[in-house]
Amino acid sequence: MKRRVFVGGAFAGLAAPAARSQKPKAGDIPMRVFGKTGEKLTVIGQAGGRLDLAPLDEAKAVVRRAYDLGVNYFDNARAYGKGRSEEVYGAVLPEFRKNVFITTKSVQRTREGAEADLALSLKAMKTDYLDLWQIHSVSEMEDVDRIFAPGGAIEAFEAAKKAGKCRFIGFTGHHDPHVHLEMLKRYDKYDTILMPLHAADPSYLSFEQLVLPLAVERGLGIQGMKNFGNAKLLSEFSVRECLRYVLSLPVHCTAIGCTTIGQIEDDVRFAREFQPLTASEMDAMRKRGQPIAGPALEDWKRNVQARAGASPLLKYRGG
Repeated sequence: MKRRVFVGGAFAGLAAPAARSQKPKAGDIPMRVFGKTGEKLTVIGQAGGRLDLAPLDEAKAVVRRAYDLGVNYFDNARAYGKGRSEEVYGAVLPEFRKNVFITTKSVQRTREGAEADLALSLKAMKTDYLDLWQIHSVSEMEDVDRIFAPGGAIEAFEAAKKAGKCRFIGFTGHHDPHVHLEMLKRYDKYDTILMPLHAADPSYLSFEQLVLPLAVERGLGIQGMKNFGNAKLLSEFSVRECLRYVLSLPVHCTAIGCTTIGQIEDDVRFAREFQPLTASEMDAMRKRGQPIAGPALEDWKRNVQARAGASPLLKYRGG
């Protein structure tokens, strides 16, 4: 399902002319210090994951519009569109390189494979360094074992940071919070972490409950994703509500996969108008999310309901 087709499309033509005539002001989008990195990032960022769904010129226009609106956080991954999303960034962001924080990721689990990915990413994005390079989509305990085995990917990440090819390193994943916990157990030198966070997450395999507190304790730069549940959350919540929930958590920024100018303009407007939810308002949203929680919504998570007798609101504890 394409995210916010109606909202992003129907209002794009109405919003764009007026918005483009106004020069963005510094500080219009709230910023937060990105954990122990010390960097100040806009609370929302343009994600590259869906840029391959748009024609090239439109994808480039979205990225440029995000920058013009004041966004300084740009997420990507080598795997997105088989490298095409990084090429979009490479066509737009080099002109503004000193003003933006560029992240990308590698799904490779060996040092050799990750280093090959890094070379391709730097070439595609036309930069000689990344602000943040992340071990991407760590889903199974076997992934963790391979990453930390002799010749594993962690060696490439440490070497790249030492060589100045990336300033910070971290990891991402969305399949099982227990795998995140194992990654944190194995290694204490990450700068950042990225995880799915939204109002239905606390009811099923919850990253918010299990991983977020430890990330805060460690002072990591914390990134959210899956803000809209790949649009499925929009059956129960508005876009504004979804963003407001995530930004009311102790995160520093969240990545949003905009594919139209209307979408990025909506998101920037909501970020500018952001007011934190109270504890009772957060609880009320979690309760609204309970009936739709689980693998039908979060199909990126491990399906533990497939086991006989599993509760629809099962909070997985392993085994």
